Amino acid sequence: MAGKVWNTDIWKAWDKHGKNDFLKLIKHKFKEGNTAEWRRGLYELISNGIRGNIKKDNVVQTLGELTNIDGAIPSAIVDIFTLIDAEAHNEERNNFYYLVKESEKFLTDRILKERLEIDTLQDVGTLKNKNFQIKFIKVKTKLYYKQRKFNLFREESEGYSKLIVELNQERPESEVASILEIVKSLIGYFNLDPNRVLDILLETFENRPQDDALFIPLIRSYMSDQQVLCEVLGFKYCSTVNATPFSLQKVTALMLQHGVIKLDDILPWLVPDDKTIIKEHEQAMKQAKDYVRKLSVISTKDKEDVPEEKETPQDKYTSNQKFGLCEALLETGAWEVAQNLFNRLPEHSFTDQRPIALALCKMIQSLIEPVYRKNCIISPKLQGRRVPQLKSSLAPKLIESLEEIHDQLLPMLIVLGPNLHHDPVLMYKIMRLCHAAIKQCPLDSNKQPIDKNNNLYYDVLTILDVALLPSLSFMDCNCCVAEELWNILKYYPYQNRYCLYARWKNDTPLQHAALLRKRADAQKKIKSIMKRVSKETIKPVGRSIGKLTHSSPGVLFDYILIQIQLYDNLIGPVVDSLKYLTNISYDVLGYCLVEALAGADRDRFKHDGTSISLWLQSLASFCGAIFKKYNIELTGLLQYVANQLKAQKSLDLLILKEIVQKMAGIEAAEEMTSDQLDAMAGGDLLKNEAGYFSQVRNTKKSSQRLKEALAEHDLAVALCLLMAQQKHCVVYRETDKSHLKLVGKLYDQCQDTLVQFGTFLGSTMTVDEYVERLPSIHSMLQDNHIHSDVAFFLARPMFAHAINIKYDALRKADPNYKKMSTAMKQAKYAEAAQAVMAPVAQSVRPLHPLKVWEDISPQFLVTFWSLSMYDLYVPVESYQREINKLKQLAAQSADSKDVNVSKGKKEQERYTTLIEKLQDERRKQEEHVEKVFAYLRQEKDTWFLSRSAKSAKNETITQFLQLCLFPRCTFTTVDAMYCAKFVHTIHSLKTANFSTLLCYDRLFCDITYSVTSCTENEANRYGRFLCAMLETVMRWHSEKAIFDKECSNYPGFVTKFRVSNQFSEANDMVGFENYRHVCHKWHYKITKAIVVCLDSKDYVQIRNSLIILIKILPHFPVLAKLSQILERKVEKVREEERGQRQDLHVLATSYSGQLKAKTPNMIREADFHHVGDKTGKAQDTSNSDNSDKAGDGISSKEITNGDSRIEKESKDQREKRSASNQLHHDSSEKIRKKEESKESSEGKDKHLKKDEIKEEDTIDKKDRKYYKEEHYYGSGVDNLDRDLSSVSNSSASSGPTQDGSDRDAKRRKVENVQKEGRRAEGSLDKKERSSKGKIRDEQKELRREKKFARKRDRTDESAVTTEQKRRKDDEKAKGTHQNGDIPEHREKHHYNKEKSPYTKERTHEREGRESRDKHRRSSDPKRR
Repeated sequence: MAGKVWNTDIWKAWDKHGKNDFLKLIKHKFKEGNTAEWRRGLYELISNGIRGNIKKDNVVQTLGELTNIDGAIPSAIVDIFTLIDAEAHNEERNNFYYLVKESEKFLTDRILKERLEIDTLQDVGTLKNKNFQIKFIKVKTKLYYKQRKFNLFREESEGYSKLIVELNQERPESEVASILEIVKSLIGYFNLDPNRVLDILLETFENRPQDDALFIPLIRSYMSDQQVLCEVLGFKYCSTVNATPFSLQKVTALMLQHGVIKLDDILPWLVPDDKTIIKEHEQAMKQAKDYVRKLSVISTKDKEDVPEEKETPQDKYTSNQKFGLCEALLETGAWEVAQNLFNRLPEHSFTDQRPIALALCKMIQSLIEPVYRKNCIISPKLQGRRVPQLKSSLAPKLIESLEEIHDQLLPMLIVLGPNLHHDPVLMYKIMRLCHAAIKQCPLDSNKQPIDKNNNLYYDVLTILDVALLPSLSFMDCNCCVAEELWNILKYYPYQNRYCLYARWKNDTPLQHAALLRKRADAQKKIKSIMKRVSKETIKPVGRSIGKLTHSSPGVLFDYILIQIQLYDNLIGPVVDSLKYLTNISYDVLGYCLVEALAGADRDRFKHDGTSISLWLQSLASFCGAIFKKYNIELTGLLQYVANQLKAQKSLDLLILKEIVQKMAGIEAAEEMTSDQLDAMAGGDLLKNEAGYFSQVRNTKKSSQRLKEALAEHDLAVALCLLMAQQKHCVVYRETDKSHLKLVGKLYDQCQDTLVQFGTFLGSTMTVDEYVERLPSIHSMLQDNHIHSDVAFFLARPMFAHAINIKYDALRKADPNYKKMSTAMKQAKYAEAAQAVMAPVAQSVRPLHPLKVWEDISPQFLVTFWSLSMYDLYVPVESYQREINKLKQLAAQSADSKDVNVSKGKKEQERYTTLIEKLQDERRKQEEHVEKVFAYLRQEKDTWFLSRSAKSAKNETITQFLQLCLFPRCTFTTVDAMYCAKFVHTIHSLKTANFSTLLCYDRLFCDITYSVTSCTENEANRYGRFLCAMLETVMRWHSEKAIFDKECSNYPGFVTKFRVSNQFSEANDMVGFENYRHVCHKWHYKITKAIVVCLDSKDYVQIRNSLIILIKILPHFPVLAKLSQILERKVEKVREEERGQRQDLHVLATSYSGQLKAKTPNMIREADFHHVGDKTGKAQDTSNSDNSDKAGDGISSKEITNGDSRIEKESKDQREKRSASNQLHHDSSEKIRKKEESKESSEGKDKHLKKDEIKEEDTIDKKDRKYYKEEHYYGSGVDNLDRDLSSVSNSSASSGPTQDGSDRDAKRRKVENVQKEGRRAEGSLDKKERSSKGKIRDEQKELRREKKFARKRDRTDESAVTTEQKRRKDDEKAKGTHQNGDIPEHREKHHYNKEKSPYTKERTHEREGRESRDKHRRSSDPKRR
């Protein structure tokens, strides 16, 4: 604005019109009252005159004209001269001097001398005297600084002495006015200096601070100006910078408290300034961090002693006047002023000073005294020392009730923070108050406050977080404080506690330099202690660890866990060393374990990606050991495992597995001896005594703790269901890109932990608790989508309990129940079982298609899944063996001289009691098994439905294998034995419509897919199952007497089936010799399947086949020829895997050694079954049998090569089974998941015969000849063909029987046509034809199909040869991974969706069928 008004045009045209314009503007602005603008005009005029833009005379003339306008203008001109005097330099000063000199004409001499500098006045010439400056200084000094003589103490002290006497007299508060009048009169009479009087007044107050009620009103009345008071106090502070007396600070605090002065006015006078204090605080934090860093650095250099000049904390404190003022404020109780002071600087920068912290502690002690007396006094007789109240009336009001903690105590403790440790007594009082407060809060079952608006619950949490826990870090070796703290913490749920521990351990030290140093010192100590941990030093090291954990548990456990992850041999000594810990330390250990597991950035798998990392295994093992030995809350860790399962991560089940194993003594180990397996069929006592490897003692308390932890948050059922669901997530979601070996391990771990956990729940919970907590079988199957194997495993105890309750009710309903016969009891039991299981059977029905229930009944499915080995078999030998062992121990304890008599008697009594319990348990089990068998005998006729004579049990066997045997035989080892036992039980019960022979045939004929789809543990169980089945088979094979007793005249060995299920002819049964032929075939088929797997190069197939071979070694191989073939194959695998996949090499070596040891016991084929005139007899038998079977409606063509047709139909049924299993069983789901294993198995199965003939390094000429003869008796048909053609008359090779419906034949025909890629037309629409007409049409149709198949087989033969060659080249070129195929190879061999994985098998079947058809064509004329 100024630039626009006073523009350059005025000065340029000054002589013409500029002067007039300037004067007009000045006058106008002056009249407007715009002082700033007209003064600016004057400044611009003089400035332009000095710079030479206007003539100097014109300027002087204009200024002279302006002075006449008003009297204020001369004063303004002189002010501008003063301003320009400072600005003008060099030549401009001469012009300036000229203007000033000329201006004297219209400006008075006085005003110039008053305002201009003396040097300027002398230069201008206004001052003529050269000594004026010296004279001026003297006058000024005399005037302002020289005191008059009468005002000095030494000369006129009477007035001040009277003043001091008056002020130091004891006077009541009411005489303030009279004292003030006396002071005024003394000042007037003796002419005293008022400021000096004020100083004396403050000095007197310093000496008598307790009389603040008198002096505060006096000072306020004497001097009302706060600024003057602050200046006088500030002068005092400045004169005592090095050692400020506390009395002065206390006076200042009292004046601040009473509002005589303000904090903002006095603070600028105090040193140091705020920036310095903030800088020092930051520097202290930085030094603490450097200290921590240096402790963790390992230096190899020699330490150099560098003397450091450190300022002592006390010197730093005394030189800081603000710290002293803060302490004084707290002592006087001026909390509000002190709080204002705290807020100006970083948090805890004041309270980190020990005197300030103690002053605040003292004030808090005074404030909490009433509420402490009211709530925390232990006994009226133990009153304790009372804390005096604060004297000031302006101090904070006393805390009378717990509800006032929130508003009054909490802010003080937040400010105090970890510095509460300076006053341990106060710390104890605060803890007891918190304990009283939390006890008054009503909590629900989850330890949450019922009243959500209750502040006390959350206030105590805050106090723990900001003050109590951090203060504990400074309380070295004080376990009492730690225990007192635990009394508060235990009222909170683990979520809140763990949150507190996390902040205490990780966050709070970063806000306090002292805490950082303390943590670093603790780390240094624990590192030193951990170097000395060993089995020999457990006690001294344990004590050292205990002392350290009282104050810094978090830091210590972090380091211990790191060491355990690195060195697993430390687990035992460390667990034993932790026996001196407090409860809070154990709880922090539980948190640290969860943090170490959840926050681990390390890879949980080894580098090869096929197994779990060692650090995780070590942590899991440590968890089990520590929770078993010490009473630590488990809920947090169990919830962590559950959360991981919810996130579809099963790796941490390893922790649960270890915890259950250690705490409950229930092992998840699968490797059991035969004696142990036998014992596992007995009662609970026998299982505990003989069923486990380690006799885990003292698990009663720990298992109870685990049970309570699971029950507290309903985790038992949740974990069961999550594990059951996770079994399938392992394959399909969790391990999409993982190696198959790892997938198998995780699946096994999930399965083992589930079984172990379910066993624990069943053994620990009472049956009522178990029934109450676990959902019903219907809910598990329908709502939770649990597979039947797991659902029935969990529900089995509930069934037994419900049946027993029902049985007792029915038994007691009979008036003569005490005298009831055994038969009546069994009938009642059967009735009870029927009543309980009927609803279960109904709940199972919707789970499977209606087609399933056409072959087996729901009652049978439920019966199979609800029973266990305990229900079917009494292990008498195990009971007797254990009883004998206990008798021997009792005799030893009685004879022992080392043990005193009383102890020996106690041991003897214990053993005797155990023997009696075992005998009682055996008796009860025997009664129970009898009842179960009675029930089974009653139910057995409803199990397998007889729709027609020609149904021939094939569909029944398919459903039985798919829905019952296969899922359960791989569930647990005991279940594997149960499956074998159950098959034998069905047979021995003479169950109608069940073909035992066909069941065994389907099991043994091709185990390739079953082996391929197993994980490692499942392969062990499947091997156990096969071994048990082979044991039965070989027992029947061993002697004719046994066979006749257990098999002859049993429906399971019938070869022709009729609607009535009756058999009258002798040749309806399989004879002993024919059975031996069948056994020979089964052994050959198992060998063939194993060889396919061993040749596959696939890791999973080779591993599983070797595992199964080891398991079935007692009963397979028994033929020397097969043994030699297997030995060579295994030897080849051993050599190929040496240095490659080491685990396969070890397995192969192990089996090879065991097989060689068994070689002397091998038998020749002639001893196994009759080999002589087999062909001739077979031909005769076949011809004679043809006429019988033709009479029954079986065509001669279909009988000719029954075994090959059985093989074909077995494969057809397997295809059907695989398709169905994707809905019902996880085993086939894993087959689909691992298609590369299956493809390799199929390819090898297809080319097995040709490979064995062509590869000289695998099988020699004799073996080739053997295989040629045995695949299978291809050149002739013997009794075996006759038997199995009739046994398998539900397969495609068997024609329909005489009186049956045509449904099965049509189903077989449709399946065959689909497999051959062709669908016959017209044959399926003729449902109403007569039985004979249907048979003839179907025979014609089958012949036509075979002709078409032969033609197409010839055209496909060349393509098959090419495919063979390509696959062989692929196998040679294929590189091997350490534990299986490389990923690229696996991806390459995945099937397309539209391509069936069974096409190659069909091709193989066509080849086999072509050779059979050639033979059939040559023999057909004779037969006709």
